[in-house]
Amino acid sequence: MGAEWAPLPERRSALFTWLNTWRADERRGTLREIYVAGDAGAPMVSLDAVDCIDGIGLRGDRYAVGQGHWIRTDGCQVTLITTDELRHAASRGGLALEPGWHRRNLVIDGIPAAALRRSRLRIGDVVFAFHRLRPPCGYLDRVAGAGAAKALGRGGGVGLYVCGDGSIQCGDPVELLDAAGA
Repeated sequence: MGAEWAPLPERRSALFTWLNTWRADERRGTLREIYVAGDAGAPMVSLDAVDCIDGIGLRGDRYAVGQGHWIRTDGCQVTLITTDELRHAASRGGLALEPGWHRRNLVIDGIPAAALRRSRLRIGDVVFAFHRLRPPCGYLDRVAGAGAAKALGRGGGVGLYVCGDGSIQCGDPVELLDAAGA
């Protein structure tokens, strides 16, 4: 009788994340926090729920109303960071960020940050699409303290496009829809 069939091991590459295959448990997570800021440089305000506007962003957020600092050169509709990225930043920089100091709109857990690259995801009933990586800017050092941007490093989150109207709320399920390599 022939050799037993065995599945190939899952691919994990830090350099070529688009080659990775994500397990079912890595494709699901939870929306933990929501933040908006009405103007560039304004403090982030924590919300329990927010309306998402197709092709625009989050209702009341600086980028949705055209007031974000980077809107003309590098703006995106929504920014997202994972709880793992925040934990790594705290361990690398010895600096725990206060809620909202990371300057990202959404905080999720359960899905590796690398899985978000070149992917679409659903939060509640709203679909979002990957736009680009969002490295932290120097403004973060002024808000959270010297070294905060460096502590986040490449773990500054991702920018997303909003692909439909709807509302999301803390506790909503997050599902990776079409991760590269899935």
